[in-house]
Amino acid sequence: MRPGAAAVLLLAAGCAAGARGSDREAILAVLDAQAAAWNRGDLDAFLLGYHRSPTTVFAGGDRVHRGFDAMAERYRVSFPTREKMGRLSFSGLSFESLEGDAAVMTGAWELEAAGEERGRGGVFTLLWRRLEDGWKIVHDHTSSRP
Repeated sequence: MRPGAAAVLLLAAGCAAGARGSDREAILAVLDAQAAAWNRGDLDAFLLGYHRSPTTVFAGGDRVHRGFDAMAERYRVSFPTREKMGRLSFSGLSFESLEGDAAVMTGAWELEAAGEERGRGGVFTLLWRRLEDGWKIVHDHTSSRP
């Protein structure tokens, strides 16, 4: 089963009762597209899930990257090749609708890359907004396990 498909099943099973189904499905479609893009080594397509704005925030490691361009550069430096990108999967997803145009998602991520004995992984919290061009991540806080 593709990692994105597993994410859809996990999220559908564990969603908060107040979350609207069509919003969940739309957000899951974005997350699924991101995982598929990552797994084929297409960083530009992966980044389409983020709001292309100077207000977009990515917090990870010991830094906060403010703005889409800074966040995208962080990804490009950290994952310069298809081999470094590896295979991404999500699990343990939880979704909550905050208001009509906002939602929060938490979950875990795993990254398996060739040549690495132990895959990387951790947890994340994503703040989503429904914008003119669909649901986009506006704030991403991703932590890595030691």
